[in-house]
Amino acid sequence: MLSIFDQSPRLCDRLPRRELLRAGALSLSGALLSRSARGTPVVPKHARAKRVIVLFLLGGPPQHSTWDPKPDAPPEVRGEFGPIPTVVPGLNICELMPDTARVADKLAVLRAVVTGDNAHSSSGYAMMTGQPHVPLQVENANPGPPNNWPTMGAVVQHLHRGRRLLPPAVRLPMHIFNTDQSVWPGQDSGFLGHAADPWLFRCAPASPDYAVPQFQLQADVSLGRLDHRQTLLTQLETQLREIDRGPAFDEYGSQRDQALSLLSTASAREACDLNRETDATRDRYGRSQFGQSVLLSRRLIEAGVSFVQVNWFRGPEEPSDAPCWDSHVNESFRLRNVLVPPLDRALAALIGDLDERGLLEDTLVACLSEFGRTPRFNARAGRDHWGHVFSVALAGGGIKGGVVHGASDGQGAFPTEGAVAPCDITATIFDRLGYAPETEIHDPLGRPLPISRGVPISAILA
Repeated sequence: MLSIFDQSPRLCDRLPRRELLRAGALSLSGALLSRSARGTPVVPKHARAKRVIVLFLLGGPPQHSTWDPKPDAPPEVRGEFGPIPTVVPGLNICELMPDTARVADKLAVLRAVVTGDNAHSSSGYAMMTGQPHVPLQVENANPGPPNNWPTMGAVVQHLHRGRRLLPPAVRLPMHIFNTDQSVWPGQDSGFLGHAADPWLFRCAPASPDYAVPQFQLQADVSLGRLDHRQTLLTQLETQLREIDRGPAFDEYGSQRDQALSLLSTASAREACDLNRETDATRDRYGRSQFGQSVLLSRRLIEAGVSFVQVNWFRGPEEPSDAPCWDSHVNESFRLRNVLVPPLDRALAALIGDLDERGLLEDTLVACLSEFGRTPRFNARAGRDHWGHVFSVALAGGGIKGGVVHGASDGQGAFPTEGAVAPCDITATIFDRLGYAPETEIHDPLGRPLPISRGVPISAILA
């Protein structure tokens, strides 16, 4: 069956969470889609990227055991793992990342990212939107005013011109949720309205029974039967359009046509079919849920998607006291056995694969998280939340490779130079995509707002 997930909560247009369309009963509530005006892109002089893949490491990796090792710090700070050299002289990263070390000449590492927020959901909101949460330090935060700025993918989808079979922006393999199962803010279209929501492809791509339900009909619905339903729907819409001649019907019709095309067009289904990859390629990315999700992101950008966000997979087996990268307990064990190897393998595979296919030059890869970890271990052999300094990495798409920007102090606690804010990261990503930060979007009252209030990080721009 077709099931295009829209997990956003009630927004400014007051539409509730719902599935946008369902085959056999395509919802006419799509006629209520937002009427907010599209912005007019301001194009930078040196835009380089045509597409973006964001790898979001849910939970917050420790900077000390990934991008910013501190070998001279005391044991309770540096941790169990030391640095290893990369292919870039003078650039060292954690010893748990040997594959990434071999592609470091393609990477720009930012070692002084600051949100000033130690709560997962509010700091995550800042990293995915470029806007600080109001107020800071709010755990288990949910979407809604005043924190309803659109996520980066929503801005890309909103500004996209022209039609294509697959949506401009996609999230996979699931949305990010709080410990109480409620949804993080900063993942949806916010005040832009539902038409800009990045599509959520819920899937478990490493599972033996993996399938993307968005492109599957129910067993009793043939393509002929689907055509018949489409004819009936068209007749109904014709009559309803005579009642309400508003422009929302045209926007709804476009989404309806796209949904039906997804069902009936082989290329759309093939984009998500990992069985079309060789075993060697699938092994190269790693058979973890994260690794296969990253491989799926590469297939989607090849099929024409402009923005894909891959969220670290939070499966049911994750421990409640240290889920995903939230390493409050037994950090060293989890880093060595659960967390870093899948990241190392998938990130290096993606960069290498894109490079070999001639796609890295115009595909920007961003490895982000909501924050880092405390300088010192706690009493449970873990580290706690830390938004005062942490590291992220970017590659490809007009990003200079083999560089480090910014630095933290000897304990990885605070920035000493080159501090950047989330808005600077979003400004950099938009700039490389061809949207200057001053490009305007409009809120429901028609007020113009820049897509980012940050400044592109010139030190890492090619």
